[in-house]
Amino acid sequence: MSEFGEWTTAEGLPAFDYRAGPRSWDPIIDLPSNRHVVHVGNRRITLAAGSDGLVSVWDEHVDGRWIAERTGIARFGETSTETARHKLFGPTFFRLKVAEIERTVLCPEGEAPWLLIKVDVVNDGSEVLRGSLSEEWEVRPRLVDLEFGPSRNETPVDLRVVALEQVGGERAETTLGPLSISVPVELEPGERTTFWFRFGFLDHPVDPAAVYTESLAALRERLPTGPDEIRWHAALLTGAACTDGVLGGHTLNQGSAYAFRHGFNGAARDPLQHALPLVHLEPDLALSVLRNTCAWGSPDGDLPYALDGRKQPWTQLFRPSDQNLWALWLAAEYAAATDDLAAFGEPVPYHPVHHADPVPLAENLRRQFRFFADEVGVGEHGHVRIFNADWNDLAIRESGVDRDLMIERGESVLNSAMAAWVLPVYARLAERLGDHATAAEARDRADDLRQRVADEWNGRWFRRAHAPGGKPVGENDLWLEVQPWAILCGAATPDQARALLRTIDEKCRTGSPLGARHRWPFSTPSQVWFSVNATLIWAAARYDPDLAWDEWRRMTLHAHTTAYPATWTGTLSGPDCYLGPESDRPGETWALPDSGVAMQAYPVANLHSHSQPLLAHLRLRGVEP
Repeated sequence: MSEFGEWTTAEGLPAFDYRAGPRSWDPIIDLPSNRHVVHVGNRRITLAAGSDGLVSVWDEHVDGRWIAERTGIARFGETSTETARHKLFGPTFFRLKVAEIERTVLCPEGEAPWLLIKVDVVNDGSEVLRGSLSEEWEVRPRLVDLEFGPSRNETPVDLRVVALEQVGGERAETTLGPLSISVPVELEPGERTTFWFRFGFLDHPVDPAAVYTESLAALRERLPTGPDEIRWHAALLTGAACTDGVLGGHTLNQGSAYAFRHGFNGAARDPLQHALPLVHLEPDLALSVLRNTCAWGSPDGDLPYALDGRKQPWTQLFRPSDQNLWALWLAAEYAAATDDLAAFGEPVPYHPVHHADPVPLAENLRRQFRFFADEVGVGEHGHVRIFNADWNDLAIRESGVDRDLMIERGESVLNSAMAAWVLPVYARLAERLGDHATAAEARDRADDLRQRVADEWNGRWFRRAHAPGGKPVGENDLWLEVQPWAILCGAATPDQARALLRTIDEKCRTGSPLGARHRWPFSTPSQVWFSVNATLIWAAARYDPDLAWDEWRRMTLHAHTTAYPATWTGTLSGPDCYLGPESDRPGETWALPDSGVAMQAYPVANLHSHSQPLLAHLRLRGVEP
């Protein structure tokens, strides 16, 4: 059982009853903190609810900014919600109870750019209760844009009007500073009354009771059936979406330290990956994320590594070689699941920096295929080139091979294996769209790559990469990320697949309560990556379902709580990667303090910790394109 509280049910939905007092933890690159947060939201705004009873509000509509931080208090006489000991984290709401007050802050369903606040006041005494109830917020806009090292605390230039209102009554507005509204209260013994407030970018008038009731009913209806943890993951994944006022559609920033501490939305592959389970849960949102991420790119089919905090392409750090594959995969999975071919005729813009005309989604994807085939291309061993990274941002550094040589001529077996699976799936879509030439080429390339991956079997596992003129990378060490793709693409024979899974079980999974470590022999510290282990579960399901289900269970929040009950990270949300049991901080996450970068600085609200358990669960149930 978690030392922070326990799971419960509220409003017919999974929720967490938080009971712990302040507990210090170390962000590594920032000062120690005793505040724990959970991110919930709708398709526009994000609420970061804190264990201190305060909240922060994040908006990514035109840039990445906090609207308000550590604020939001209801006060009645000497009673204040920031002193509440009873805290309830719901999938789209945060509830506090103290003395006469119960206060719920809700992110309404849809794209409302504001929070709905329900304050119930009850008189449990024997005398008339009189006083003044105040709702208090502090508007403190802060742009987060490429901050590596100390936070710059940058105030945005274009301050927007933020409002607090008692619904149907007084309204206060500001671009910077405090907002407060007070209302009189008089209750007879046993009486209860409800006050409604809104905070954010207020639009048209609303019926607050109807919004509250209908939002919770709609949430209950749209979440998938299944265990509460599946429903929780679906709510937190979809609650991280935001309508994009620059590129259109919805962005699905992977969040955590990348967005909220360091100020970028990346890599481009990540929103595409996070949207994959949504194809089968909320397909309209999956399509919207596909269109949005394709709009990051340039007319030649390239996708930038990331967008910075101002939504401008950020290409200075990494130039990955795999990103087009994720777009082709998401598009193909969407078409296979929905049969919505009309979507591929709708225009998609390119990023405004390119001053290019929109093209139909099908043409955008065709250009991405051409970029992958012609510009990324293959090296002297026939494998897909690596540029300066593939899925693994640090693959070149960890390979031990000369960096410049690898960037110029290095090859990624991981890219080849993934492409050998993705390209035939994309070919089926291209065929349905009438592009027979592209479909045939995609299949031919996949067939060639599949054979080249098959040739990388060394009797124990598949090699990882090639440097020109040198020994292959991964001859004597197992890189987990390539192995599932070798199985999925058909490069591994059935006997090889079973033997490989036994090796992974023995070398990578033994003694690791959160799942397979991504390298063997273990790096220091060993690491467990959601993205890698989701594909491992998928591949294992074909040959060893018991191992696959056991690996999925190790991926769960329940498994993390069981192994590390005193660590908040992994209780309700997590990072993209956990440190393994050999670490001096097992169950926490990575930090590179010398570079001013640390997932540990904001180790929750990473969408891999929600999307990958969902995707893996779908694959275990046999849902594939």
